[in-house]
Amino acid sequence: MLIKTSTRRDGSDIAASEITPQPTFERRRQLLLAAGMSAAGLALAPRAHAANAPVDDAKLAAQPNPKFQVPDKRTSLQDITSYNNYYEFGTDKGDPVKNAHTLQTRPWTVSVEGEIHNPKTYGIDDILKLAPLEERTYRLRCVEGWSMVIPWIGFSLSEIIKRAQPTGNAKYVQFVTLADPKQMPGLSSHILDWPYSEGLRMDEAMNPLTLLTVGLYGQVLPKQDGAPVRVIVPWKYGFKSAKSLVTIRFVDKQPPTSWNTYAPNEYGFYSNVNPEVDHPRWSQATERRIGEDGFFTQKRKTLMFNGYGEQVASMYQGMDLRKFY
Repeated sequence: MLIKTSTRRDGSDIAASEITPQPTFERRRQLLLAAGMSAAGLALAPRAHAANAPVDDAKLAAQPNPKFQVPDKRTSLQDITSYNNYYEFGTDKGDPVKNAHTLQTRPWTVSVEGEIHNPKTYGIDDILKLAPLEERTYRLRCVEGWSMVIPWIGFSLSEIIKRAQPTGNAKYVQFVTLADPKQMPGLSSHILDWPYSEGLRMDEAMNPLTLLTVGLYGQVLPKQDGAPVRVIVPWKYGFKSAKSLVTIRFVDKQPPTSWNTYAPNEYGFYSNVNPEVDHPRWSQATERRIGEDGFFTQKRKTLMFNGYGEQVASMYQGMDLRKFY
């Protein structure tokens, strides 16, 4: 039996499993329990596809930056590379690891354009030389209620912004990702308007935490994790961190973003991690840490701004964070 929980923009019903993996995630756990698996085994469930993970293990040297290291235990590479949201390769958590081998990451270019004095198209090798690469261990909190701790490799997005020299009209930065049906089987689902688009206010984009990311765990980004270059915004829900970037565009008005366009009552433009603002269909007050928290383990409390309030809260002073969710 399908349970309908939302509608497309044309008014037709869409299954909950199509628009969010949360029900699939919980259902998978319940089925495993019914089969007699232990809670310990359940905690390892995200690794089911790890043996077949198309991980590009080319080494990528980076110096750890002590200013950007959380004390939490790191999520294993197996879990990070086998439990993913990447709808261009399928809506189930295990789809990207099975399907992302079709992604061609070289040659690759990123166009930096819009309200700037210095538009430029960068090849991926040019990006790797823009600034010294750093390893930063960030928390990643997804809107469905799960989290990871990942040692990303990259440098502050501000490095490329400074080179672009934004004009006074540049108020926002828009991120546009690859949308190639030949490489991405998930595009046939039409769940979202492709290509995937995300955006940040200029001060958010310039915050030192915002990372232009090219690797993790000492290697180049695996394809299922957004290769070859993505953005990471650690105080926001994971869908704000756009993968496989092809365009960075500076604009004067708030840009449309994919999930906000699809369901604005569920996915706000700002999407700051806020345990006090629930998703319409589930609480955001707690979370499960992938690889650590089994089904019977008490969920951990979600931290305001994902624990990065000291670095980012000042950007939202005076804003109603229930209205600007």
